[in-house]
Amino acid sequence: MKKKLIILFFLIPFLGTTQNFADKTFYLIDSLDLDDLTKGDKELIDNSLKLFHSTKDDTLKIQSLSSICENMMHDDWEKYQYYQYSLIKNSLSKNTSKKESLTLKKSLASALNNLGFIHMNNGDIDSALFYNHKCLEVRKELNDKKGLAILYNNFGGIYKNQGDIALALNYFHKGLKIQEELSDIRGAAVSLNNIGQIYKIQKDLDLALEYYQKSLEIRISNKDKLGMSGSYNNIAGVFQAKNDLEKALEYCFKGLNISIEIGDKRGMASSYNNIGYIYKILGNKSLNEEYWLKSIKIREEIGDKEGASSSYNNIGLDNYQNSEFAKARTMAEKGLQLAKEIGFPSLIERNAGLLSLIATKQGKYKEAFEMRNLEIQMRDSIASEENIRAAAQQQAKYEYEKEQAINDKEHEKQLAIEKEAKAKQKIITYATASGLGLVGIFLFFVINRLNVTRRQKGIIELAHTELEEKNKEITDSIQYAKRIQNAILPPNKLVKEYLQESFILYKPKDIVAGDFYWLELKDNKILFAAADCTGHGVPGAMVSVICNNGLNRSVREHGLTDPGEILNKTREIVISEFEKSEDEVKDGMDIALCSLEGNVLKYAGANNPLWIIRKNATQIEEVKANKQPIGKYSENLAFTTHTIELQKGDSVYIFSDGYSDQFGGEKGKKMKAANFKKLLLSIQNETIEKQKQLIDEAFEEWKGDLEQLDDVCVIGIKA
Repeated sequence: MKKKLIILFFLIPFLGTTQNFADKTFYLIDSLDLDDLTKGDKELIDNSLKLFHSTKDDTLKIQSLSSICENMMHDDWEKYQYYQYSLIKNSLSKNTSKKESLTLKKSLASALNNLGFIHMNNGDIDSALFYNHKCLEVRKELNDKKGLAILYNNFGGIYKNQGDIALALNYFHKGLKIQEELSDIRGAAVSLNNIGQIYKIQKDLDLALEYYQKSLEIRISNKDKLGMSGSYNNIAGVFQAKNDLEKALEYCFKGLNISIEIGDKRGMASSYNNIGYIYKILGNKSLNEEYWLKSIKIREEIGDKEGASSSYNNIGLDNYQNSEFAKARTMAEKGLQLAKEIGFPSLIERNAGLLSLIATKQGKYKEAFEMRNLEIQMRDSIASEENIRAAAQQQAKYEYEKEQAINDKEHEKQLAIEKEAKAKQKIITYATASGLGLVGIFLFFVINRLNVTRRQKGIIELAHTELEEKNKEITDSIQYAKRIQNAILPPNKLVKEYLQESFILYKPKDIVAGDFYWLELKDNKILFAAADCTGHGVPGAMVSVICNNGLNRSVREHGLTDPGEILNKTREIVISEFEKSEDEVKDGMDIALCSLEGNVLKYAGANNPLWIIRKNATQIEEVKANKQPIGKYSENLAFTTHTIELQKGDSVYIFSDGYSDQFGGEKGKKMKAANFKKLLLSIQNETIEKQKQLIDEAFEEWKGDLEQLDDVCVIGIKA
């Protein structure tokens, strides 16, 4: 088999936000061509496996793994790809030549890109983003523009599926801009298709069709059958949305026929699903069920969670409309479970909406209300006004940059002509009077163009200056907000006065934070808390001020010292404050609140627990919180106060979830509570200040180069 490294356009179906019609998003992985990938080469793979298991040479292992991964999509692809990634990392840490290092880094970027694709396809979005960001670092270092365009499209697809339309469109345009610079028309077809999907989601059907047709034209000229199949299905989706069902069916069958021809099971399943949906609209029940059953059979066979969720929803909706509510519930519950596993808002919205309808018919009104809320929440995250405005802004920005690039090329051309004119000045001197006149006119045009360019440059510089000034004003305002927020936090001197053997690790994600810690002395009882308000940054800080005020009023105005009673009153105050708004506000906080008098500790919590490590203990004693926040909730119950007697040498910890939720480590996973517990148990013999240092160092080491996910607040006290 003759090898050549090219880009494979891999299909993943994407579902419309209000329709059961599946569009296709294109992700990109580094591999061989489609026929090699789908059929594989058994002899080549077998030989590569033998080489991989027999050799001790890292370079040969990497080459054998590349051959395996490039020639077959199979159950163990992730395992082999991760082996390759690990081997490349180990090889790079050794003394290699500059040429070898460059080759290894290119292989590393390819492996990271593919690992991101694998995890995205498996619904593990956190890991997909982790590997994509690592790949981004390597490709920027290599100045690999084509690879960056591939990566930007993958980022865009992930963010689109998560409902972040503005960010998705930004990444798709980044990819398209690079592909146009490189004249990468096949890559540009992918970006044009994906941008078309954004406008389809935003209900701009004419613009969506324009981008889809541009993509299809490129694919037809390149005989890209897999891409053509996807484009036909997407164009069918636009015609279906326009209620031109005849055209929609025509394009669906075009896509299906190509998918059958090339053996693309994902494409076949998507087409079957779409055809079934159109037949449903046309009222042909037997045909619509036939095609949906074909679709779901393939999707279960290939483990396509996204597509299966859509098909379950389609069948469930059909059952509901035929008053078969028990069958409809089974289908919708399966669809919702899969949608939650992969975290796709549009699918969660559809299945939650169906379950709300079913629950209403079955008289389960509480469930119907909860499912309706979930449906609305997902819809808002997809089609918010902010997303729509951002989409329009990105389109305008793209058109402007494209026009500016044309103007810059024209300007360079004029400068080149001017230079040539000067080189031929002697000849021009002996030219005729009419020739001199023409040169004068030409020079006037060039000078006029230069003056226009200078004026444009001046405008740009002025705009840049204004932008910097605005930026500084915003930053200064946030810095001032930080000073205000710091004023509500108890000073370290006061904390040490009341709680001598204690530490507070406080690490805001941004300049200001949604987390805060609180301390108050009342009737010889030391009250202290670690609180986590909705959000972070400026919105979180605003909520924290209201919640902090609620705690203060509960103690100072109402004279409360029992933790459960304080939380009850604080919830009442916070809800009362937010109800003053004309808009519905569901913000609030999670909190762990303690009261300490002598060796008696009382605790109450809203979602955040209390951990106790007894002296010389090997396990953590956990006191669970009430599973409800301080704020509006479906069923507000009284908070429970727990009483604990402490012994000398016992340690107590309360915290927000920012520490254990941080992504990091070798695989970019969450730290999780289990690892946090192990850390605390391992440092029990250290002084309280040393514990703070070790906890902080462990967090930074775990986080590595990744962005801090949330605010962090940890309070530790030794009895």
